[in-house]
Amino acid sequence: MSEAARQVWPTVRSIPVSSVTDSKPPAHLRPIPPEQVAGSTGTGRDTTGGSATGVGTGRARPRGAGAHGNPAAALGFSGDPGQHGDPEYTMLHAQRVWDGTLATNRMDDLGVNTERQRVETKGVTVAVGLLVAGRPEDALTCVQSVIDHTHARILALDLGNIDGAGEVLDELAGRYPERIAVWHVAETTRADGGTAGWGECRTKLLRLDESEVHVLMETSLVLTGEALTPLVAAIVEGAVAAGWQAAESGEPGRVEALRCDLMAVRRAAALGAFPEDAERGPDADLKFSHALEGELVVPEGPLPVRRIGSERRDEQAIGG
Repeated sequence: MSEAARQVWPTVRSIPVSSVTDSKPPAHLRPIPPEQVAGSTGTGRDTTGGSATGVGTGRARPRGAGAHGNPAAALGFSGDPGQHGDPEYTMLHAQRVWDGTLATNRMDDLGVNTERQRVETKGVTVAVGLLVAGRPEDALTCVQSVIDHTHARILALDLGNIDGAGEVLDELAGRYPERIAVWHVAETTRADGGTAGWGECRTKLLRLDESEVHVLMETSLVLTGEALTPLVAAIVEGAVAAGWQAAESGEPGRVEALRCDLMAVRRAAALGAFPEDAERGPDADLKFSHALEGELVVPEGPLPVRRIGSERRDEQAIGG
């Protein structure tokens, strides 16, 4: 840990940030497709036909590629509405579809998809940003879970060393010096009678980071498995951000907004979008998500993540 990391700064704003971190290019990430950016031709959400675009469609074939001239013939039909096809061929086709489905499920069970994601995300630099305002036990459990289940670096901002939480972070940083960096400030959160706000703290961590992918995470969550790899893989495929849950209920896939309690984002895209005056809660989720240009994705899950204690209790801990 550097001397700057050991120093106790008076406020969050007083922590110096190198300008180099703001311009570092994302060397391992594909550019966000132009059709996902507002104001460009196409939205990436067209439903009237055309070529497939967006996350997970990088290997999609153009319309008509490899198709039969008579699709009905592929199923044993002539195309005549009164013709019912060859029963034996139809049964054979159904068996092949069933076998293919079983094979895909077996691949998932064997972790083939996870291994593919590991290969795709290899070399991508990732850092997890944590705001710590007391609750040292939660901080310890959360940080240890990130160490155990990821290769990401951890950037922790200690606000006021409440209940010795900053000392716990120092102990962890001493144990894992290559993985953890800690900044201490005397300033406390608004909920604790201080002046530090959630948006300002999150923005500072983004600017202290040098990674391609920055992960916003609350210490009220712990990883119980490889939860970050699917999020980073979605970004590698073209999303601007990916999270474990949508801000509003919805199915996995593209969503309108993500929760910020566990959310991976292209750091370069987040720098200019994060609302510094935002306070923790659903409104901040929506503001940040809507400010990002590109697709927001929730991977197929559920991801191996567990919440400690009550729902969103960090909402009161950071500028509630």
